[in-house]
Amino acid sequence: MKLATWNINSLSVRLPQVLEWLAANPVDVLGLQELKLTDDKFPKDALEEAGYHAAWFGQKTYNGVALLSRSPIEDVVRNIPSHGDEQSRVIAGTVQTPQGPLRVINCYFVNGQAPGTDKFTYKLGWLSALEAWVKQELEQHERLVIMGDFNVAPEDRDSYDPVGLKDTIHHTVEERDHFQRLLGLGLTDAYRMFEQPEKSYSWWDYRMLGFQKNRGLRIDHILVSKALQPSVTACTIDRQPRKNKQPSDHTPVVVTLG
Repeated sequence: MKLATWNINSLSVRLPQVLEWLAANPVDVLGLQELKLTDDKFPKDALEEAGYHAAWFGQKTYNGVALLSRSPIEDVVRNIPSHGDEQSRVIAGTVQTPQGPLRVINCYFVNGQAPGTDKFTYKLGWLSALEAWVKQELEQHERLVIMGDFNVAPEDRDSYDPVGLKDTIHHTVEERDHFQRLLGLGLTDAYRMFEQPEKSYSWWDYRMLGFQKNRGLRIDHILVSKALQPSVTACTIDRQPRKNKQPSDHTPVVVTLG
């Protein structure tokens, strides 16, 4: 079984790229972030024709998340319960697998702009609310995956310039502490379960030849629960879609469960 996460940076613009990627990489579950469209504009029919059920949570111009699955998606939750938020950032659902139900939480984490700003304060509050909710979800769902654009480079090796970018957004002690708190709930960073190439990133700035020079960050992650960890056989970053014409600035991360 394969699951993937991809910040598509406008589904209306990049739906053909998503369909092309799914045809070549028929994953069982795909989490999308930054849909940047309202619910009524979601391309449900096109995705169904490609063989996917869908649950989505859109927002005009900004944010928006979706889950695509080969099997029906049950018990869908949108945003963090009991945490008032006008931004569409979280969608969770359960899919049935031969090994039992699998809970998938797909998130577009807050960017935060810069330390010391209101948006950074909002990010830290949002992260605290997420952690409390994920703890509850883990108590109810032994087999759980949380994935998405975390907007956090967890370690120095996840950044092309850890010295120059020290204490800037995505690199702050506060953000990295929150990432570690998620791991402390009993989750594992699937990508770091395996030996990986150096300077492996999932996002590159459009400016200054960011992709061509590999000036990137690894900020898209898939975390798996303890019950799933023994079944993880691979986790990779697929750089190919970043080479597309008019690509997203992110590229898919894929985990394989044996």
